[in-house]
Amino acid sequence: MALLDLVQWPAMVASILAAWLVASPTKRRRRHGFWWFMASNVLWIAWGWHTRAWALIGLQIALAILNVRGARKNEPK
Repeated sequence: MALLDLVQWPAMVASILAAWLVASPTKRRRRHGFWWFMASNVLWIAWGWHTRAWALIGLQIALAILNVRGARKNEPK
């Protein structure tokens, strides 16, 4: 088993942790959730590249863009 095969597990944990944090009423935790989501995107892209899961890579890029968009829309003007 290649080392990159194991990347899917921390990616999954990061995604779950991020979802938990962004649902928090605390702004600080939501910010941490944003960065955990970005980290999970990077991990999923690395794993997807290794396994040639091109649709997964496309999904993670789209989700990262949507995360940035959501973070910008939630910033005070």
